[in-house]
Amino acid sequence: MTFDLVVNGAIRQVDADPDTPLLWVLRDILGMSGTKFGCGAGLCGCCTVHVDGTAMRACQLPIESIGSSQITTIEGVATSDAGRHVQQAWLDLEVVQCGYCQPGQIMSATALLSENPSPTDDDIDAAMSGNLCRCGTYNRIKDAIRHAALRLRSGTEGQP
Repeated sequence: MTFDLVVNGAIRQVDADPDTPLLWVLRDILGMSGTKFGCGAGLCGCCTVHVDGTAMRACQLPIESIGSSQITTIEGVATSDAGRHVQQAWLDLEVVQCGYCQPGQIMSATALLSENPSPTDDDIDAAMSGNLCRCGTYNRIKDAIRHAALRLRSGTEGQP
């Protein structure tokens, strides 16, 4: 079956079974390997993308459910102010260790800051729950979200 998807602002036509998870459409059909496969059960957060601005697990999202929704992947997250600030904060604070989970972490953090540019620690914890990091960079992730939020609110870039 043919589907027209809006991915990172571009219309992309794909031929896939209706129940194919969005993750595999992105990776295998569209060649967008930034979104990672982790657990396949929506529990680890590696496959997080935005669907109409909401962070969702692509491994559990059948392509037939997308419709005309706007999909944003890690490859397109920097098109938003929040996404640019989050990515810069990850660099400024050297968050990444092995890096495998980081696309999903960045996508969840960006969704949070797009909705709430002044999150509390509880807000951050709630938004990031379900995003697992085997390397244990949780403190750096939280610091980076705070840093990105500050920069987003003040409209500045650069070092902390």
